[in-house]
Amino acid sequence: MSPPQPPAAPAWSALTGKRVLDLSRLLPGPYATSMLADLGADVIKIEDPSAGDPVRIAPDLFAALNRNKRSVTLDLRDTGDRDTFLRLARTADAVVESYRPGVLDSLGLGHDVLRAVNPRLVLCSLSGYGQTGPYAGKPGHELNFLGLSGFFAVPGRLDGHITRPGVRIGDMAGAMHAALALTAALTGHAEGQHIDVSLSESMTAWCSLFALPLMAVEDPLDAGLVQGDDDAFETADGRLLSLATFEDKFWHRFRTELADDFPALDNPAYDRRAHRTAAKQEVHDLLCEVFRARDYQWWQQRLTSFNAPWAPVITRPAELLDDPQAVARELFTSPPLRGGAPQARFPVTFGAGLSAFRTPAPGLGEHTEEILGELDANEAAIEATH
Repeated sequence: MSPPQPPAAPAWSALTGKRVLDLSRLLPGPYATSMLADLGADVIKIEDPSAGDPVRIAPDLFAALNRNKRSVTLDLRDTGDRDTFLRLARTADAVVESYRPGVLDSLGLGHDVLRAVNPRLVLCSLSGYGQTGPYAGKPGHELNFLGLSGFFAVPGRLDGHITRPGVRIGDMAGAMHAALALTAALTGHAEGQHIDVSLSESMTAWCSLFALPLMAVEDPLDAGLVQGDDDAFETADGRLLSLATFEDKFWHRFRTELADDFPALDNPAYDRRAHRTAAKQEVHDLLCEVFRARDYQWWQQRLTSFNAPWAPVITRPAELLDDPQAVARELFTSPPLRGGAPQARFPVTFGAGLSAFRTPAPGLGEHTEEILGELDANEAAIEATH
């Protein structure tokens, strides 16, 4: 009996059949190309034969970032391997790279060289600060981009203290902009171009929406971004839940439904958003006292009974897999064939269908022979027609 065939790339996707050569490493570039691969692009991961992508030392993260891709090993400092890469570039629609500006040129593979071998090729460069400007040559990582972005200018807590998030959002913002830009370029007119993605600028674009309106505000806490009722609260048994009564209708329902249990809530003084914001510390202290009076199970049942805008606060990774909404929508699926940690599917549901778990992340150089064989056959076929 022959082994089952993996699901096919989505026939409806404009990215299916597009070939992307991925020279990027670590997080931003591979995450960008993972989205393209999920949506059908033929992503060929080009790795150095000596070690490959450094993220291979974190197998579960590597598996999630590189599913549905193929791996070829090439030493781009070697003349023969560089020529092989250029042969591959002739068959590709895009190249994605995350070197510091100037490095690709030093390897003899800059935009002008790539354009000469394939005028329709799209080169997408992800770098910390972009290809130009006084910071272009600076080294940097996610925390640097977060620091420049305005993230630390926007308070999120009543005490005004802002801490770095554990999720590397500075890298993820750039990855998502790169994926969007590549999709637009690859599905538009077949024109080659150089896409310059600055991870720092991508994060700043997000944060400036909230930071720039604070320019004329002496104390950012007075701007209304922080409220005493939109927060996470601790229950009597030490668990956390989030409450988001931003809208007046939700606050009014919350306090009136619970007034019999908590007489302190039987007070219309905070029924308007502006009044709750002005008295955010008093409102927050009141809610802290209220939530500490009952255990989590009581709150779960009570808040659900009148459809309050609340949700559990997940603090242990395993809880992600047990959330009823995630289970119902099959958000998490174990990767096929090679085990490891569960992965989240592409987080959009398409009516036409999408299987995001077609093939597992490749071993280092797993597809070198296969892809170079395809390349030889393709070149032979072209030569035979001339």
